[in-house]
This record gives sequence, C-alpha cells and structure tokens, in this order.
Amino acid sequence: MALVRGCNFPDDLYYNVDDNVWARHESDETIVVGMTTYGCALSGEIVAWTAKKVGRVVDQNKSTGTIESGKWVGPVKAPVSGEIIAVNEAAVAVPSMINVDPYGAGWLIRIKPSDWTGESGSLLSGLAAAEAFEAKMQTEGFPGCA
Repeated sequence: MALVRGCNFPDDLYYNVDDNVWARHESDETIVVGMTTYGCALSGEIVAWTAKKVGRVVDQNKSTGTIESGKWVGPVKAPVSGEIIAVNEAAVAVPSMINVDPYGAGWLIRIKPSDWTGESGSLLSGLAAAEAFEAKMQTEGFPGCA
C-alpha cells in the first residue's frame, strides 16, 4: 500500500486522480467504486451520500451521486461507464463510515461496466497513482491526511 502525505492508496485499486475516486475490479467483472482517503480528507466529515438509483446508466467521469459534508457538496464521478447495480445502503444510512473506512465498508456503488478494458486505461494504480497523488497534493498545497 502506498502512503502519500499520510493518505493511504491500496495497490490493488485503480484511481481517477483528478476526481479522487477509486475502482476495484471484482472477479465477477463488476466494479466497486469509492472515494479516496485524500478525497475524504478534503471533504471533511461526510454527512450525506445520495446515490443515483440502481439501474441507472452513467458515463465515465459523470456523477454517480452526491456527497455532502460540512465543507463541500459535490458529485462522486464514475471512473468507468456502466450501469449502477448496487448502492451501499449502509453508507447512505451512516455516511461517516465513508471517512472511517473509504476502501472497505465505506464503498459507494457497484457498477456493471460497459467497457472496462477500454476505459480503465485512463485510471492509475500502484506507483503511478502514488506519484500522481503526490504531484496533485503538492500543486494544491495539501499538508496531508490526519
């Protein structure tokens, strides 16, 4: 696992660095999506997660739902295009779990991708993701995750 300025980035995930989201490619060919620890730190304590409905088709880099915190309200963008097949209802009920465990219990949605092979090439993983997040944090003047 990469650690960048106190923010962890598991090596087995794919990242859209610009939008602070991750994707995990599952053995059943679905994609689990969530916010990065960096995205959570920027947002502050998350107070609401409102996802688009199951069955909705979303395009890559378009909203899958809205995160709300004391500091920010904004979209969680899809790392790849596809159909939303599940919403983490536990995170809807207790949004703070997104901050506490963003890579585990705080996942947000599951997507059936329409073109994982074609679109995942724009996502970064491992050392490339860590380097990209370091550069982004440097540019944004981010001191680090608490």
